[in-house]
Amino acid sequence: MSALSATDEHATPTRAKAIQPAWVRAVHWTNAVAMVVMIMSGWQIYNASPLFGFTFSRSITLGGWLGGALLWHFAAMWLLMVNGLIYLTVGLATGRFRRKLLPITPEGVISDARAALTGKLSHDDLTRYNHVQKLLYAGVIVIGILVVLSGLALWKPVQLQWLTALFGGYEAARYVHFFCMAGIVAFMVVHVALALLVPKSLRAMIIGR
Repeated sequence: MSALSATDEHATPTRAKAIQPAWVRAVHWTNAVAMVVMIMSGWQIYNASPLFGFTFSRSITLGGWLGGALLWHFAAMWLLMVNGLIYLTVGLATGRFRRKLLPITPEGVISDARAALTGKLSHDDLTRYNHVQKLLYAGVIVIGILVVLSGLALWKPVQLQWLTALFGGYEAARYVHFFCMAGIVAFMVVHVALALLVPKSLRAMIIGR
């Protein structure tokens, strides 16, 4: 009995379990910066030719004027595209998407959403996503692809007229681009709120463990 106790006392402590690998953290924070720049510059671009009866306050836009906003927007666009391609390629190649995001079932989404709304959703194991998280993360990947494609259709409507036509024309592509942006903003608000409610998830995205 004493020998067992002595062994326990001198046992080497196990390292904390890795939750987010380095490549995930790198693309996550790069993507966050690129999206914030694109959204704020996009609002300035929107203000030059509003789709609806409102404009965004200059205090939350980037670029100062249409030309400046376009420069910021295109710079962030390339960063987002390259970073997104790395994320998709590595995520598919390593099987991370399959392990993390599948399966997604309506029953699971309803059950986890009900648990979240009643404060009963467990966050003990950060290596596993609940069904609501799976749906949100899978959804924002699809929206991210659509926002890039619709953006390209708006940027090069003549050279990429086939892509613009897929969205129903230039004006329709503007609406798709706007609503995709709105979906990403909504996702970011929920994402940040959940990170604040479960601080250990934010810590894991910073240090990995």
